[in-house]
Amino acid sequence: MKRILVGMSGGVDSAVSVLLLREQGYEVGGATMLLQPCGFAEAEDAERSAMTLGICFYCFDWQAEFRRQVIEPFETVYHQGGTPNPCIFCNKTLKFGKFLEKALEMGYDGVATGHYARVREEQGRYLLYTAKDLAKDQTYMLYHLTQQQLAHVVFPMGDYTKEEARAKAGLAGLPVASKRDSQDICFIPDGDYLAFLKADGVVPRPGRFIGPKGEDLGPHKGQEAYTLGQRRGLEVAYGERIYVVGKRGGDVLLGPNERLYSTRVPVGDVNFIPFDTLTFPIRAQAKVRYTPNAEPCTIHPAQNGVILEFDRPQRAVTPGQAAVFYDGDLVLGGGTILQRGEQK
Repeated sequence: MKRILVGMSGGVDSAVSVLLLREQGYEVGGATMLLQPCGFAEAEDAERSAMTLGICFYCFDWQAEFRRQVIEPFETVYHQGGTPNPCIFCNKTLKFGKFLEKALEMGYDGVATGHYARVREEQGRYLLYTAKDLAKDQTYMLYHLTQQQLAHVVFPMGDYTKEEARAKAGLAGLPVASKRDSQDICFIPDGDYLAFLKADGVVPRPGRFIGPKGEDLGPHKGQEAYTLGQRRGLEVAYGERIYVVGKRGGDVLLGPNERLYSTRVPVGDVNFIPFDTLTFPIRAQAKVRYTPNAEPCTIHPAQNGVILEFDRPQRAVTPGQAAVFYDGDLVLGGGTILQRGEQK
C-alpha cells in the first residue's frame, strides 16, 4: 500500500498516525466522519491537525448512516434486555466498512486509524495482534475485521505507547498534543443511557423486581436501566446485598453475588481471523468485557457459534457484550455473548 487515508477523530492518536505514515514513505490524506451534530468540534480539531501537517482533508457527513447502523441497533439490544457495545457496531459498519469502501473508491490503497493494535501478514493470511502498549490495546474492539479489511488496514500506533504519541505530537506542534482521551460513548457523553433512550423516543420496558426467592419486590423504572452485576441504584430495601443477576421479559431478577458467576458461555455471530471456521475444541484465552486481562478457556464449536468454557467462573457475563478470543498476543476472533451462561 502506498496511499493511505487516515480516519482522523480529532484526537492525538490519529494525528500522530499521519506523522508516522509519512515517515514510512506513505502518501497520506486525512478524513473525519461526521456522525452526529455534536461532532463538529472534533471535526474542526481534526482539520486543524491536517492543516498543521499539510495534508488534504475531507469530511464525510454520515449522520444518517450512524443512526441506522449504530444508534438504532444499540437501542434495540437494550430494549431486548442486553447491554450492547456501540463502538463495535461503529467499527464494523462505518470505520472499517463504509470508510474503507470510500477510501478505495477515491483511489487510496487502504486506511489507517489511531487504534492501538498491530496487523501482520503471515503465510498468506492477515493476522491481528495486540499492541505494544497493553494498557491502551484496542483489539477487543476489532475482532470482527475480515481478511479483506485487514489487507487494507494499517495501525501505526500499534508499536507505540501513549506517552510516546503525545511526545511526538508535541514536537510536531500539533494542537491536539495535550488533548485528553475520550472515555465515554460519543453520543452519550454523560453516561446516562436511560436518559438518552428516553430522549430518543424509546419507552422503557416496564416490569417488576424479582427477589432471590421469587418474591415480587415492586416495580422498577424500566429494564433498560439495569445491567448484570449492578448493585447501586436499585432502590430496593432488602436485608442483604443483592445484585442484578438476570432479566426475564420486563422483569429484573435480583440475587446474591454468587449467582453472577458463569463457566460456560454461548457466543454467536463469531468471526475468526487466523482461520475461517473452528471444527474442534482449542485452548485459548478470552475477554468477556473491555479489560486488560484475558482468562484461560477452551473454545468449543457449536451449532450457532461457539461455547466458551472457562477454567474459572467469570462474573457478570453480559448478553450483548463482545467475547474476544486470544492465543497470547494473537487475536483469534470473537463474537457476541448470547446468554449469561451457566456454571458446570
